[in-house]
Amino acid sequence: MPLTNRVDPFGEIFADPARGLWMGNRGWLHDPSRTLLRTWQLRRWIICQLEFRGRHREVMSPRRTWTELFFLDEATAFAAGHRPCGECRHSAYRQFRALWRLQDPEDPAGADEIDHHLHAERLIGRDTKRTSRGELGTLPDGTFIADGRRAWLVLDRYLWAWSPAGYVERCARPLHAEVDVLTPPSVVGIFRAGYRPHIHPSAAP
Repeated sequence: MPLTNRVDPFGEIFADPARGLWMGNRGWLHDPSRTLLRTWQLRRWIICQLEFRGRHREVMSPRRTWTELFFLDEATAFAAGHRPCGECRHSAYRQFRALWRLQDPEDPAGADEIDHHLHAERLIGRDTKRTSRGELGTLPDGTFIADGRRAWLVLDRYLWAWSPAGYVERCARPLHAEVDVLTPPSVVGIFRAGYRPHIHPSAAP
C-alpha cells in the first residue's frame, strides 16, 4: 500500500506507487500509523535531494521529526510552492536567492522572508491553491498551468500533461491565451531570470 506522500503541481498530497525524483517537506504531517494529519505545518516548504551525505531515514517515521514528501521533478515541486533546501541543495538555494533579489533589490531575500512571501502566493486560507493569470506565450519553461483539474508543463513549443509517473501527452503551445498559472509568480520571475528547474525526462523535446 503506497503511503500518502506524493505531491502534485496543485500542491495536493496523495498516494501513488510511482517514485518521485525529488524529496521535500513542510514539517511534521503524519501520526505514528503513517496517516496524514495535515497538509502543512511550517511555512518553510523545501525541495531536497533524494540522497545527501549517505544519510538514511525511515519514510514517515513514527518519531515526530518531519514528513518526507516526493515530487515527480523539480518543476512540480516549484509549482506546488516549494523552494530549494539551503543545506542539501546549497548552490541551487544560493542561485534562487540571488535571482529573487534581482526582482526586488530592497528585499533582504533571507529564508524567512522568502518563505513568508511564497506562502502568501501558494495558498488562499489553509489549503486552497492560489493561482494567477498569465499570457501563455510569455511563460518561461518549467512553469505549470491548469486546465480544470489537469496540470500542464510549459516547455519549448509544447504543453505536457502531468501524471505521477511522468508526462503522458503533449500538445502545441498556443501563444495567445490567458491561462491559470499554478507556479507562484515570484518563481515564474526567477525562471525568467535564468533558473532552470529539473524536468522529468519523459518531457523530451
